[in-house]
Amino acid sequence: MCFSAGASFTSGVVLTVIGMACLKRTDHPSQQLFAAIPLLFGVQQFSEGVLWTVLPEPNDLGTQMMFTYIYLFFAQVLWPVWIPISILMLEKHETRKKIQKVFLASGLMVGVYMAYCLLAFEAEARIEGHHITYIQNYPSIFRGYGTVLYALATVAPSFFSHISRMWIFGTTILISYVVSAIFYEHYVLSVWCFFSAIISLSIYLIIRYITGSEQRKMNVGVSGY
Repeated sequence: MCFSAGASFTSGVVLTVIGMACLKRTDHPSQQLFAAIPLLFGVQQFSEGVLWTVLPEPNDLGTQMMFTYIYLFFAQVLWPVWIPISILMLEKHETRKKIQKVFLASGLMVGVYMAYCLLAFEAEARIEGHHITYIQNYPSIFRGYGTVLYALATVAPSFFSHISRMWIFGTTILISYVVSAIFYEHYVLSVWCFFSAIISLSIYLIIRYITGSEQRKMNVGVSGY
């Protein structure tokens, strides 16, 4: 979550449960990266929960820095790579696979650049009101391009998938990002994860749909004999 330590830890537990349920529903290794997204959301939320507890402690700078970078790694490095590759793994159509690889390439560019920034420049987390803000002294020259590439990597793949209900996943990400950017401009990295539970529920519904569709195809094949 994003409004307190308790909210972050509670969100982490809920997301972990959803993630385990998603993974349990899978019946093929190609589905596991996508199904694991809620579980990774949970880890990210636990890291922010720890930040809520250690940021008020001025003598705990090492732990503050470690969990700040863990959270930013998930938000800025992992997701633009993990999301497109997880959807690519589900793709069965060759033409669509080529399109998904373009989105993956954009995510890799963003992820590599942000990983470089995390290593080369300082980042800091601060509690401001009921939110955590992340202060990053990264070069601004890449910011506009990075936003476009990040959106291509995390939102666009859903709308080019052969899976008919995948658009729900992309739509929830897009709406959550837009709402966070409009109403919580300075806390978007933290507040955006308020919507992670909704996004994770959409993943569960999609995984259930995928496995159900495959089971129905198997049943039709058996009955055809």
